[in-house]
Amino acid sequence: MNAALQLGAPVLSARHIVKNYGGVRALKGVDFDVYPGTVTTLFGENGAGKSTLMKILSGVEQPSDGTILLDGSEVTFADTNDARDHGISIIHQELSLSPNLSVRDNLYMGRELRRGLAVDYRTQEKRSREVLGELGLKIDPHAKVSELRLGEQQLIEIARALLADSRILIMDEPTSALSANEVEILFNVIEDLTSKGVAIVYISHHLEEALQVTDQAVVLRDGSMTAKAPADEIDLEWIVRHMVGENFDLGAPPSGYEFGPMALDIEGVSVADPKEPDRMLVDQLSLKVQEGEIVCIYGLMGAGRTELLEAVAGRRPLAAGTIRMRKGEITHLSLRDRLASGLGLVPEDRQRDGLVPTLSVGRNISLASVSTFVKGLFVSRAKERTHSDEAISDVRVKTDGRGAPIGSLSGGNQQKVVIGKIVSTGPKVLLLDEPTRGIDVGAKAEVFKLVAQRARTGLAVVYSTSEVGECLSIAHRIIVMSRGRIVAEFDPSVTKEEIMAASGEAVVEA
Repeated sequence: MNAALQLGAPVLSARHIVKNYGGVRALKGVDFDVYPGTVTTLFGENGAGKSTLMKILSGVEQPSDGTILLDGSEVTFADTNDARDHGISIIHQELSLSPNLSVRDNLYMGRELRRGLAVDYRTQEKRSREVLGELGLKIDPHAKVSELRLGEQQLIEIARALLADSRILIMDEPTSALSANEVEILFNVIEDLTSKGVAIVYISHHLEEALQVTDQAVVLRDGSMTAKAPADEIDLEWIVRHMVGENFDLGAPPSGYEFGPMALDIEGVSVADPKEPDRMLVDQLSLKVQEGEIVCIYGLMGAGRTELLEAVAGRRPLAAGTIRMRKGEITHLSLRDRLASGLGLVPEDRQRDGLVPTLSVGRNISLASVSTFVKGLFVSRAKERTHSDEAISDVRVKTDGRGAPIGSLSGGNQQKVVIGKIVSTGPKVLLLDEPTRGIDVGAKAEVFKLVAQRARTGLAVVYSTSEVGECLSIAHRIIVMSRGRIVAEFDPSVTKEEIMAASGEAVVEA
């Protein structure tokens, strides 16, 4: 059912919205409507203008031209607080939480409940527990956000928006760090909100997932609207065709060559929970990867995928086990020395661990290779510029150039910068933790093509993903983890259902 066609007038409209950043036109006269009780899904590649449009509708930025109508009347939002006072809230793709504050304080930051002049902490805590319960979170409101997993932090961001009791809720990649079970809980929340008349704007690169909640779809491409249709008139092929002009194939495992010698040997590795040292996040795990081989690690949130990759890269201490590369054991080497040995990690959280927000695109890319530009006491800026330009071209970052601020890029292009930074060091073993988080279907194809090309030259690749479909796209071998252990191993002929069943994930029959 397409609710939008039955509900008459939109609650929020954008008319001929234009947004310029210097000489770049991010939005080119976009018209966009949001209806009460309806999920309007906005599709588009990274850099298409989706997040820019949502920032304008939520008061984060001002349009260069055009008007916004709320209930038919023209409005101007001075900032996000002004937009929120008008009933519009946004859940950003990049987390905006304060890690040093508690969950409760983050939920009410900037909008504290008061009893007289004092903050009403008791009521804030009570409501915090209620909204956390709605999202299936067993988290102490007094816990620091920094102590939570990325997926849990994403749910805190969502809970924060739910507490605002908004009429219009914009969700920019809300499931990018969520497990399948957490996505299901979120979808139940969305159904409840729309039944109460709340208008939802939903942005996601998880196309099949987004189709489950969509009432109407809008596609942006290069700052312009290219298509709009109700849910019963669209499918996956329709979305991809209007996004990128053709049906992209994420690829297949590269073939036609023999794997080389062992490139990475993980033997009996255990990683302890820093909060509970007796509990193992990774438990006696062993895995060998050959040169030229691409191995995918799949598992639900909490399976130990991230902890394993971070331990192998040197970001976490081992409780037991050894790690070897072709030149010998690296168990006791630092992260920096492992990188110098040819072991590179693309981390899951690009904002926290992959980027320096105050540096340019080029400087972010060159950080991991800076030692190669040093001559005596000086840095060769010419070599650094050449290096950055080649990496930007290699991973196809959409940017004004190496000097552009990293914050000017879309989330997916920022992720490409992180990937380019590590790939440009010339690693022998590449660890990718959720490498396509926040990346559109076209960019995924580009990343997988890059990985396949490097594998043919002998690069060993281990990548972790929470998207079952990605396991079947490029991996020569699929490893399923659960509770810190390997519970299954498959070749690419396996089905999605078999992978999900092995991980302990409930498989719902169609």
